[in-house]
Amino acid sequence: MNFDISIVQAFISGFDDFLIQLGVALGLFAFAVFVYVILTPHKEIRLIQEGNASAALAFGGIVLGLAIPMGSCLAHSLGLIDLAIWGAVSLLLQLIAFRFVDLILHGLPRRIAEGDVAAALVVVSVKVGIGLIMAGALSDPSLGLFRSAAAAAAAAAGPL
Repeated sequence: MNFDISIVQAFISGFDDFLIQLGVALGLFAFAVFVYVILTPHKEIRLIQEGNASAALAFGGIVLGLAIPMGSCLAHSLGLIDLAIWGAVSLLLQLIAFRFVDLILHGLPRRIAEGDVAAALVVVSVKVGIGLIMAGALSDPSLGLFRSAAAAAAAAAGPL
């Protein structure tokens, strides 16, 4: 087995960028989860602490539904600013979509609070589905062309 020092050097030189991008993504994600907890029609955290499995399942769907597009932002971002902008946009759109789902499926939050697992599974399915669709939209090749053009324009303009 050959040991190539360039692999270690590449790891060391890129590790700080990794930590910064991870920190930004986790910060945006945690903020979005916090906002959702504040806006939710039923208090899922309290219900989870009381042992309500339906609330835990529904909350897990929220976490996954927010994490999926954030992961897509990390995978497709051109840099830290791109990650921050598209991460914030995607999480905001997710929160708005989740709120609409809660309004459309208005009886489900009450049923989840009462421990109805079937209602929680519907919520999980819809919110993870929305997350997957959002992640696909974030990886659209046309969006990549837009990002490349924007990056080129910013580079041509020089530092602010």
